Amino acid sequence: MSVSEKADVLLGLQWGDEGKGKIVDVLTPGYNVIARFQGGPNAGHTLEFDGIKHVLHIIPSGIFHPEKINVIGNGVVIDPVIFEKEIIKLRARNVIPENNLLISKKAHLILPTHRLMDAALEAAKGKAKIGSTLKGIGPAYTDKVARNGLRIGDIAQGNFTDSYTKLRNNHLDLVEKYYKPCFGFNIDEFLVDGISFRDYEKLWLKSIDTLRKFTFVDSEILINEYLRSHKTILAEGAQGSLLDVDFGTYPFVTSSNTVCAGVCTGLGIAPSRVGNVYGIFKAYCTRVGNGPFPTELFDETGEMLRKTGNEFGSTTGRPRRCGWLDLPALKYSIMINGVTELIMMKTDVLSDLDTIKICTAYKYQGNNIDYIPYTYDNDSVEPVYTELAGWKKDLTTVTSTDEFPTELNSYIRFIEEYTGVPITFISVGPDRLQTIKR
Repeated sequence: MSVSEKADVLLGLQWGDEGKGKIVDVLTPGYNVIARFQGGPNAGHTLEFDGIKHVLHIIPSGIFHPEKINVIGNGVVIDPVIFEKEIIKLRARNVIPENNLLISKKAHLILPTHRLMDAALEAAKGKAKIGSTLKGIGPAYTDKVARNGLRIGDIAQGNFTDSYTKLRNNHLDLVEKYYKPCFGFNIDEFLVDGISFRDYEKLWLKSIDTLRKFTFVDSEILINEYLRSHKTILAEGAQGSLLDVDFGTYPFVTSSNTVCAGVCTGLGIAPSRVGNVYGIFKAYCTRVGNGPFPTELFDETGEMLRKTGNEFGSTTGRPRRCGWLDLPALKYSIMINGVTELIMMKTDVLSDLDTIKICTAYKYQGNNIDYIPYTYDNDSVEPVYTELAGWKKDLTTVTSTDEFPTELNSYIRFIEEYTGVPITFISVGPDRLQTIKR
């Protein structure tokens, strides 16, 4: 099997928001096909070029390259309303997505009632809530596993309206009989993106017509045909490895497999067809929502990272929690994913610091460990830090590694030696041109 018959994978190694969208956009010229393999509109992939910021939630980040094929795989869940909003924004920027976007027939639909159930489930958790984006992702994947879901291919069936109505009514019945009396959850008072549930449902049904304008494909057949015909494929992940439903910081995780194994189930390719695995991480750590974060900072340094790095969720707008780089967690993600190359993002955000801390171990049950234990929360693990000198240089205008300060090179080498994986790209700003290959 030649190298061209393998699909490369790009995914996040932390709690999401690592900058995957930008790097997919940077790497896209080297590939024929860009394919999203999991997640839904809870993801926000930000790209910036020509002075304009673009945020994608469902559509692959290669869409701005008209000569490239973009595929939404079977592992993705799609909200037609959010999909239509993305399409409208793309058309306003002279992008014609109908020309190079294909959608798997097996991708599942997020119904308005999934969003209703998502909010009800989160409300039911009270103080134990996980910090859901309330986009209906969890309930949509629940229906998928329970074999109740509606898929993109169902839209083309003559009985789609009946199938939708049946599932919708089942959801409403559940909410009315269980959540409303137990938790006081009132459907008539529930707002979806600022409008009533009833109005959102009308919008959803209208957005189905937009979906119908696109080509629905048997994506697993198509992807494997591409591989056989030597087309190069980049599989694009969403969220981050530490949010994986199996290997992340459960239960504060997403509802899909965000790790490399998700490529096989989310696109229908064999493990032997996986090539290079690009792992993206920030030069520090961030997290949105609840859940453990041992290196989180609550001081002025944490606030500086948030402001300088513009750390606010691209999907929710929520301020991100910020902290030092966590190498045990990073090494864990590298192991789970089989990462072959590392890409470090937002290196420029650390430029004003005199010293930079890196977590190299955890104090756990009286011992120092360098892995994520089963009991992983801020009360169980205490980070052990190594301090390195800061580089105190503005990196945003740097165009080659020859301009890297000595302290930055030391920071890079420290990470490479700890993880055993080379860092091949360094991002020094949000624009696609502010990406330096080593």
